[in-house]
Amino acid sequence: MDWIRQCQNCGGCPVPAVGQKTDPDPNQVNLHQPHHNNQSSRAIKPGIWKGYLEKNEMAKALALVDGPPASGSAAEALDQATAKATFALRGTARWTLAAKDADLHFPGVAATFSCALGVPINETETPKLLMLMRRSMTDLGLSTYPAKNKYQRQRPFMVNGQPICTPEDEPALRSDGSYPSGHTAVGWGWGLILSTIAPDRSDELIARGRAYGESRSVCIEGQA
Repeated sequence: MDWIRQCQNCGGCPVPAVGQKTDPDPNQVNLHQPHHNNQSSRAIKPGIWKGYLEKNEMAKALALVDGPPASGSAAEALDQATAKATFALRGTARWTLAAKDADLHFPGVAATFSCALGVPINETETPKLLMLMRRSMTDLGLSTYPAKNKYQRQRPFMVNGQPICTPEDEPALRSDGSYPSGHTAVGWGWGLILSTIAPDRSDELIARGRAYGESRSVCIEGQA
């Protein structure tokens, strides 16, 4: 599936351009830099809506993933080589898509799956679907933090010194462990959730979820 072409020409399901943030609203979610708004009754903290799961019901990240590669290991060398291979993508259409995928603000972030689903995802046409994505994003993203907090793995750009897709996020990213990737958990999770809603689009949705996670490697901001 050519997601670069699909996301550039979505047939009525546009993806926001790089740097084009959707207008702030009391419901937007940014897991790295929460929007400060105490008005939303759905917020568990400023800018983050309550998910569907209680804390003790979330996926146990420490039980699901091994630790990151040991320093000096062959696995670490492979990770560094994989990161280096993405340097050539800077300035390409794949880099542009990765920068779009890095933006976690609603409602624009949900629209990045509109093409794969074949249906616009927005407040006007599919408000319940948008709500599903808002709340599941909290569950998916925050479920990675027990492992993130334990391992505190440095992000690739902190190791190789390369520029990233979203330099404005760099200060927050430096203090937020890169492994396991919250973006990747969200991408795969949304792909799987939406596939149960639209099984006839499962190939497209799973491919989009995988590409969404791979965007973290392309951006040199995390490991997919």
